[in-house]
Amino acid sequence: MSSFAQQRAAMVERQLKARGIRNDRVLSAMGEVPREQFVPERLLEFAYSDGPLPIGEDQTISQPYVVALMIEAAGVAPGDRVLEVGAGSGYAAAVMARIASRVFAIERHDTLAESARQRLLEGEYRNVTVIIGDGSGGLPDRAPFDAILVSAGGDKVPEPLKWQLAIGGRLVVPVGGTGLQSLLCIRRTDEEEWIEHDLGNVRFVPLIGAHGR
Repeated sequence: MSSFAQQRAAMVERQLKARGIRNDRVLSAMGEVPREQFVPERLLEFAYSDGPLPIGEDQTISQPYVVALMIEAAGVAPGDRVLEVGAGSGYAAAVMARIASRVFAIERHDTLAESARQRLLEGEYRNVTVIIGDGSGGLPDRAPFDAILVSAGGDKVPEPLKWQLAIGGRLVVPVGGTGLQSLLCIRRTDEEEWIEHDLGNVRFVPLIGAHGR
């Protein structure tokens, strides 16, 4: 087993299972996707560190535990259509691609979107589409989605994203100031009804856009 494979297995045990991640599909996907392929080459030795890493454009690849927590909370399952706001390096989209039927990932930075698209193509994640644009408004022409994950924090929940959920679908989004935010899980229970609960404090880069900061 390679050094990266060993680190990946250790990450699943020590960073995910030990902190309460229980979904077998999420654990399996996190154990399969080579995180080292989604971090800058100069940071390869930190690919499985227990924290975020810079990827350029003042953006980060999220801590492995946070990626797993969000995917588990969103209830991503086989057959699902998923929207990710803030594709970054493409790592979370790759993990979700191992579980869901279709993943749409929006990234506002051209350079990050293009590099994420290339990585996903090279990894043969054929069920992921990377789109360049303002993700705060979602992707109405592809809605509804069974799950929506937002990898950037705004002052409030972007209203368009709530309406793009399928009935029973879940939106996982950090909300709060520029420091700590609350990671909220919002489930659409009816045409005009949603319930939410707080998953705890997180720290994300700002959500920039028409419905962000």
